[in-house]
Amino acid sequence: MLATEVIKGPLITEKLDQLREKQRQYSFVVDRAANKLDVARAVTQLFKVTVLDVRTSVVRGKVKRVGQSIGKRPNWKKAFVTLKEGDKIELFEGGTV
Repeated sequence: MLATEVIKGPLITEKLDQLREKQRQYSFVVDRAANKLDVARAVTQLFKVTVLDVRTSVVRGKVKRVGQSIGKRPNWKKAFVTLKEGDKIELFEGGTV
């Protein structure tokens, strides 16, 4: 699996901004089939940083309803990547993406 196929995009919220500043943890939306090793390899390859730890979780899609029709948003996976002291990813710096 290619690195660009594994990492689909950054995940940016205020809570994750605090994690990034205090604990050097960056978050990404990743492919559902990717495991922790795939995510670590992809982050290392794309951003040239040293990965210490990877945590992943599958977010279940919400059931939504409009009138009588019911639908479900797709499930997706997110990964929290902890970097070595001194490393940072420039993609997240600067506020907006």
